[in-house]
Amino acid sequence: MIKHIVFWKLKDHAEGADRATNAVKMKALLDSCANLVPGMLKFEAVLAQPGLEASYDVVLYSEFANKAALDAYQDHPAHIAIKPFIGAVREARQCMDYDI
Repeated sequence: MIKHIVFWKLKDHAEGADRATNAVKMKALLDSCANLVPGMLKFEAVLAQPGLEASYDVVLYSEFANKAALDAYQDHPAHIAIKPFIGAVREARQCMDYDI
């Protein structure tokens, strides 16, 4: 199984909206990618919550049966379609994939 975890810090303003608005839109876009491919076992997009420590604004936690399933997700047209918005609103991105 491969775990795929991504953290994004968003710009204060981008695409005509503030950070909070863009975070909500980004989460909705990520949520639309759940269950896209066979072998996607878990897919959870979350936003930083007020009152809890967070150094990033949006986190994606996902699990895939194998690398082929992760690759299928990465190459899926629905996933590719959300990348321009995410690229435009992000200030920083961290990612880690690991096999367990």
